[in-house]
Amino acid sequence: MATAVQSPLAPGMRASRRVFSILGWLLTGLSLVLLSIAMVWILEVVFVRGISALTPTIFTTVTMGSGGGLLNAIEGTVVLSVGAMLLSVPLGICAGIYVSEFGFGRWAFSIRFLADVLVGVPSIVMGYFGYVTMVEWAGWNFSVAAASIVLAIICLPYICRTTELALHQIPADLREAAYALGAGDGRVILRICVPAALPAILTGVLLALAVSVGETAPLLYTAGWSSYLWNGALTHSPIGYLTYAIWTFINEPFASANALAYAAAVLVTAFVLAINILARFILGRGRY
Repeated sequence: MATAVQSPLAPGMRASRRVFSILGWLLTGLSLVLLSIAMVWILEVVFVRGISALTPTIFTTVTMGSGGGLLNAIEGTVVLSVGAMLLSVPLGICAGIYVSEFGFGRWAFSIRFLADVLVGVPSIVMGYFGYVTMVEWAGWNFSVAAASIVLAIICLPYICRTTELALHQIPADLREAAYALGAGDGRVILRICVPAALPAILTGVLLALAVSVGETAPLLYTAGWSSYLWNGALTHSPIGYLTYAIWTFINEPFASANALAYAAAVLVTAFVLAINILARFILGRGRY
């Protein structure tokens, strides 16, 4: 019986692979430790300084000069984020479905390319675009509409690409079974694929929401700032938001202003952290 002849290089190749494997695990572990230290340090600084600044006044009064509360900023952050999601979620999911299911044409290639480009565009450039086109050219001035549209443009590629990747994870057998039962393309996509991919799609939506909550630069050019509560107008009406309070009040020489910055940092960090935990939970539940 013929026996397989082992190559003399096999032991050396196995040894080199073992060395590279050990190096890879060591680098991965080191990266995890460094990221964990950085994350814990950031959370410690933010929460230690900010928890003491969270008083009932923060949630019940508006900003007054370098003091007061953050009710106007909290309301403005919610309004802008909801507006951005209302604009970006339908468009992003529809674009993701189109690219995933009909991704071989010129339009799909263009959408995918534009989504990749938008992810890499600095947010301050998007804010400048919103300032030139909506604040000045359209004459809306600082407004909820201009800020929400710019945030929606920033969130759009995240939702589109996440939806596309989520739909690509649907097993081909599930689609073939639906087609075998006589279902058309629309029914297969909307009644079979999208519900199966919904946890991953919701994860992308939540991550885009976290991005919109943490933005500052584009809002400086489009939302402006207001120490009053939102009056309901979409244009010609600036609005407050939490990241502006962090950016502005942290440099003030007054303890009351610094306390507002620390409190705003705690609220933004806690909100973004909660969104990420919820996204991981939804994605984990969707796999089982």
